[in-house]
Amino acid sequence: MLLSKMAAEGGGKEMNEIKTQFTTREGLYKLLSHSEYSRPNRVPFNSQGSNPVRVSFVNVNDQSGNGDRLCFNVGRELYFYIYKGVRKAADLSKPIDKRIYKGTQPTCHDFNHLTATAESVSLLVGFSAGQVQLIDPIKKETSKLFNEERLIDKSRVTCVKWVPGSESLFLVAHSSGNMYLYNVEHTCGTTAPHYQLLKQGESFAVHTCKSKSTRNPLLKWTVGEGALNEFAFSPDGKFLACVSQDGFLRVFNFDSVELHGTMKSYFGGLLCVCWSPDGKYIVTGGEDDLVTVWSFVDCRVIARGHGHKSWVSVVAFDPYTTSVEESDPMEFSGSDEDFQDLHFGRDRANSTQSRLSKRNSTDSRPVSVTYRFGSVGQDTQLCLWDLTEDILFPHQPLSRARTHTNVMNATSPPAGSGGTNPGSNGNSITTPGNSVPPPLPRSNSLPHSAVSNAGSKSSVMDGAIASGVSKFATLSLHDRKERHHEKDHKRNHSMGHISSKSSDKLNLVTKTKTDPAKTLGTPLCPRMEDVPLLEPLICKKIAHERLTVLIFLEDCIVTACQEGFICTWARPGKVFQNRK
Repeated sequence: MLLSKMAAEGGGKEMNEIKTQFTTREGLYKLLSHSEYSRPNRVPFNSQGSNPVRVSFVNVNDQSGNGDRLCFNVGRELYFYIYKGVRKAADLSKPIDKRIYKGTQPTCHDFNHLTATAESVSLLVGFSAGQVQLIDPIKKETSKLFNEERLIDKSRVTCVKWVPGSESLFLVAHSSGNMYLYNVEHTCGTTAPHYQLLKQGESFAVHTCKSKSTRNPLLKWTVGEGALNEFAFSPDGKFLACVSQDGFLRVFNFDSVELHGTMKSYFGGLLCVCWSPDGKYIVTGGEDDLVTVWSFVDCRVIARGHGHKSWVSVVAFDPYTTSVEESDPMEFSGSDEDFQDLHFGRDRANSTQSRLSKRNSTDSRPVSVTYRFGSVGQDTQLCLWDLTEDILFPHQPLSRARTHTNVMNATSPPAGSGGTNPGSNGNSITTPGNSVPPPLPRSNSLPHSAVSNAGSKSSVMDGAIASGVSKFATLSLHDRKERHHEKDHKRNHSMGHISSKSSDKLNLVTKTKTDPAKTLGTPLCPRMEDVPLLEPLICKKIAHERLTVLIFLEDCIVTACQEGFICTWARPGKVFQNRK
């Protein structure tokens, strides 16, 4: 009995060993213990009953070459640091800003990358009691508080993001299943808002705010019948993908408020969602312990991945690690510089975009791609996945090809390459809408910082809202910058319950006509044997507590767990010897 107990304990210890490095086809990823960020005292946070730890990045483009800034929440605390990444050890004794909240906890946050400078940044922070705060952690100022009296929504803020290309519009999702569009330049009313129906569809409705003067919220979205857990804008900001506790992914055209497509989870709620860098694929994760890959163009599930042993909390694409295959050198129209760019710093991502563009602009197959994405979950495991040619194009014969792998090597990127260079070679990816996006963002989890030289669109969104015009499909958002590409996002219908009186017509949502019990085996939710099953490239336990953050940066991967530790994993060849 004693021997069996000791054996069990020994086996458990081995299985619970925390990994500090892992190897993929591009080389060795290594945890940099000195680059770990946390509360200054490094005492693990007691995460029981607390909101997930979240991390947001922004680059302030200063001339020091160290322009990255990091914000994270732990319990009731919010920290803002200079992020030194793989270059130097973290200095936890000197946060730029630290805030401790009473009566509520930060739940999520997002930087405005359009307006960020070395002197000022705009950071939105959502809270567990429903409020949203606009702060400047560099100036240590609090600009505005939205939904202060909780007259708009009393439920927890689950996701907050700036509208891509906008300096003033932002979108907020709540656990009530509602989303609200705000403008930082407008105030909230002193009484509960009254709404009028603008547009309605299957399991969603959009209302405008009825008032004599323009006020927040500009729009109210009611999506499905359960908590709206996360949303993500397409790379061009024109489509919105939402995942809900009812297990549905819904993808909307954001400007016209048209439902593009839906998907149902295999089981339980969907918790997280992300777009591929070219906007062609959406990956979700949730309570079915699976990652699901959904094609935006075909509106169907193309693969599922099983590797996690518990709920998947974050999914994210890695735009910096992509395989590019060339079937015939004579068919490749790129220059010699394009081949060289595959292996050097920032231009590598741009070159990948150029090849993706060529792949999608011809019926022949001179170029093919493999997408890399990752996931983390409550099982404390990190999984990396590859979407390969046989999954993406199952009915096309594979060609003989030489494989060029876009990976980070020991060559340091040029000075000042910490952010995307909008002018690099004009490389692009062709999207479903046949429009051309700007270069890849620094991280797939960050909004695009690249904008055109054109000024703001002449827009009538606010005017239409104020006047009650219902022809929403012809409207554009008030201050969104001119964008270069078109992206699509998808969200499925939520099946949960929205607390509203049946007599309140403004809160009524058209019930989904699909019985959740009968979706299995349909295009909404294919059976496991009906779609390819992905196996993870790696699946490693990397924390003691559940993982809540996964962000891919150019020279590292950033993860965080519910204990409040933000970890940096150096990419192959990116470990600096002198980090002090």
